[in-house]
Amino acid sequence: MDLNLKNKRALVCGSTQGIGKAIALELAQLGASITLIARDEEKLQQVAQELDTQQGQQHDYITADFADPYDLNIRVQAYLNDRPGVHILVNNTGGPAGGPITEAISDEFTAAFNQHLIANHLLAKAVIPYMKEAKYGRIINVISTSVKQPLHGLGVSNTIRGAVASWAKTMANELGPFGITVNNVLPGSTKTGRIDAIIENKADKTGKSKADIQQAMEAEIPARRFAEPEEVAAAAAFLATPAAAYINGINVPVDGGRTGCL
Repeated sequence: MDLNLKNKRALVCGSTQGIGKAIALELAQLGASITLIARDEEKLQQVAQELDTQQGQQHDYITADFADPYDLNIRVQAYLNDRPGVHILVNNTGGPAGGPITEAISDEFTAAFNQHLIANHLLAKAVIPYMKEAKYGRIINVISTSVKQPLHGLGVSNTIRGAVASWAKTMANELGPFGITVNNVLPGSTKTGRIDAIIENKADKTGKSKADIQQAMEAEIPARRFAEPEEVAAAAAFLATPAAAYINGINVPVDGGRTGCL
């Protein structure tokens, strides 16, 4: 099985922590050169130093805020003008705040749509020409199991994640003839800052302890535990490799079996 990513470059978004960082580390171990993208330059420098450096690998980073997708696009385009040649794009950014959809205001949908779908689209358009030229491309979107089964209390996130999934499937159909695949990784409850925030929010609203909230959430998962970021990263990394060339336009849950539908 060909898992070698030597001489491949990957742009990994939201890569200073959690799942994004784990994906960057995994792709580097497979031989890819990594361009980290996030808003905190100090953290970007720290992660860049943690990446494996094998023969020929060159890692760097772009400082940008996904809350402003058009500025993000300008920064990425400037980077590509100096250093063209991208084979892998990992779209990943923090999820919208929780809450019932009936309490959401329109600005929350607009902000989430820009931060997720519009940012993903601008980044994809920036790198697709290089992928076509190389006849090799992998666009991997880290979204949520909510695209299969909406999650309680995450109204805005459910809506936007579904839009991203439909965007990705449409793009997969259009890019397949060029050797470019577009797939979605759907993390379940994973040990990141976001799951900590969700637990804390539920504890505040219910008056229950955070330990009780976590125990109840884990009880809904057949694996009876939360995922490690590295377990989600392994799925994303496989989809980036030559071995996954015939996997296109799919949603891959990494959720310990929690999602109740096929």
